[in-house]
Amino acid sequence: MARHKGRGWHGRLLATALGVTAVAAATSVWTAQAGPVGGGPQARVSAPDAQRQNQVTKVSADIAHASDRGARGVNITIDDGPDPVWTPQVLQLLKDSGVKATFCMVGTQAQAYPNLVKEVVADGHRLCDHTISHDTTMDTKSEAYQSQQILDAERMITKASGGVRPQYYRAPGGAFTPYSRQLAASRGMRPLGWNVDSKDFERPGVDTMVATVKREISNGPTVLFHDAGGDRSQTLAALREILPWLKQQGYSFGFPVR
Repeated sequence: MARHKGRGWHGRLLATALGVTAVAAATSVWTAQAGPVGGGPQARVSAPDAQRQNQVTKVSADIAHASDRGARGVNITIDDGPDPVWTPQVLQLLKDSGVKATFCMVGTQAQAYPNLVKEVVADGHRLCDHTISHDTTMDTKSEAYQSQQILDAERMITKASGGVRPQYYRAPGGAFTPYSRQLAASRGMRPLGWNVDSKDFERPGVDTMVATVKREISNGPTVLFHDAGGDRSQTLAALREILPWLKQQGYSFGFPVR
């Protein structure tokens, strides 16, 4: 799983989100602490959230790649949104194709566009925590910083969805750490990787993106696309070709294992 390079849009997003994070550092109750020796980190929440905390079931901390549809399953994953221009178009395309996907949302984006988060859920797709600010250097930061990025994003996404919690956690650029994986798993969010990077963020051209997916789908079932961060018209055009091609090859569409 290749690490994504730094991107201008994500740099601007990080700068914006740092203000949110700075305020949250002083006020947020969604901090984390290391668990007992031999255990993973545990999330500490305020009393009003204690009941919801008790309802969370810990999942595996191993990074998931497999599909719940088995060997011929494919997981379509959509990162960095929601976006008011592109997410509705992606949702319509998926609906027309009869395909369900996993949306890895940035917390501040979810907070800004809660109606889109609710629409994603209403259409039967799953939610994934993609942190507050998409910091691809998270694995070099403190555990407190990682906790805040993951847990505050979880809170934002859950609130925006109307109470539906994210079922996965995808580290920006694949910047997982043992701590972040254990923390996410303790909150019921399976760490989520990818096998095929469509490279759509770089807008290399529709033909190139389609060829990449066709060539690399044998590497594994989880395919990475984006619905935010700039013009995603190439993504839409590529999906219009890729989804029917995958069906023709005998693949079915599912969700990452949990």
